[in-house]
Amino acid sequence: RYVVLTTKHHEGFTNWGSPVSWNWNSVDTGPHRDLVGELGEALRESNLRYGLYHSLMEWFHPLYLADKQSGFKTQSFVLKKTMPELYDLVLKYKPDLIWSDGDWEAPDSYWNSTSFLAWLYNDSPVKDTVVVNDRWGRGCSCHHGGFYNCADKFRPGTLPQHKWEMCSSLDSLSWGYRSNMSLAEVMDEMSMIEELVQTVSLGGNYLLNVGPTKEGVIVPIFQERLLALGRWLETNGEAIYESQPWRVQVENTTDTVWYTSKGPVVFAIFLLWPRDSVLHLSSPVPSPGTQVTLLGFGGTLEWHKQPGKGMLITLPYMLPSPLPPQSGWVVKLEGVK
Repeated sequence: RYVVLTTKHHEGFTNWGSPVSWNWNSVDTGPHRDLVGELGEALRESNLRYGLYHSLMEWFHPLYLADKQSGFKTQSFVLKKTMPELYDLVLKYKPDLIWSDGDWEAPDSYWNSTSFLAWLYNDSPVKDTVVVNDRWGRGCSCHHGGFYNCADKFRPGTLPQHKWEMCSSLDSLSWGYRSNMSLAEVMDEMSMIEELVQTVSLGGNYLLNVGPTKEGVIVPIFQERLLALGRWLETNGEAIYESQPWRVQVENTTDTVWYTSKGPVVFAIFLLWPRDSVLHLSSPVPSPGTQVTLLGFGGTLEWHKQPGKGMLITLPYMLPSPLPPQSGWVVKLEGVK
């Protein structure tokens, strides 16, 4: 479980007192606070891992524009700005994760990525614990790095061979805050749960972005969505946290049943409640001792071997409700293959 803060985006403003971003940082101007440091302390008190997002490039920096003009034959910006900031972030805040971005215009040799990563993994204070993503130079994405992002909102069709992360945004049109955002452009609860479930079933981590306002506030609609996802995880987190992909990731008869596992236990996560309250699962092979429970519901569920293969599970009767039903339920299967 981890949180990633944008320490610096492509416009170059740093959320800590960067020694090479004079007067264009959160200590010298604006809130006059070290936001990177303060959030780090709060997260560690809550036992959450701390990740730092950092953009290698800056859209408007004269040194970057000059390097770009030279076809990246010069490295003034990297030597005077990018690298000093990356080393400063690691030495000062000892992050658990570095989420690099802004790499795509130039090769890794321009960014000095390999020498930085060699230092990070061999000599830095976080060498034994740190994790990085795959954005360290043009062509690196999906090929090199700790875990792969591949592309924003990347969704693999099948189980990838390498650890990966799906980064998504609650505002479907932006990663930053937009004051003209409309409700229809914000992901609903069902979409968030669906993305989370599909990602974890395929062995990925889910990083969900919210853009705060210029005052640093997470607006009420984003708070409401994040709290809804939190409530869902309170009930169903057993199927998500510390889980592994199962031998089958998604039921081949439908794309609304996804699987995760934990040791011998298998979790079937269904996104739509079946109309007859009978859940058809064709992938698990039951045994006489198979036990089925619904997370968040007391007692065991009745099940029958399905003619052919798989099993039919009788779900509890749900009383009609004026509220729209929640999305996503989990049946825990013990004693199946």
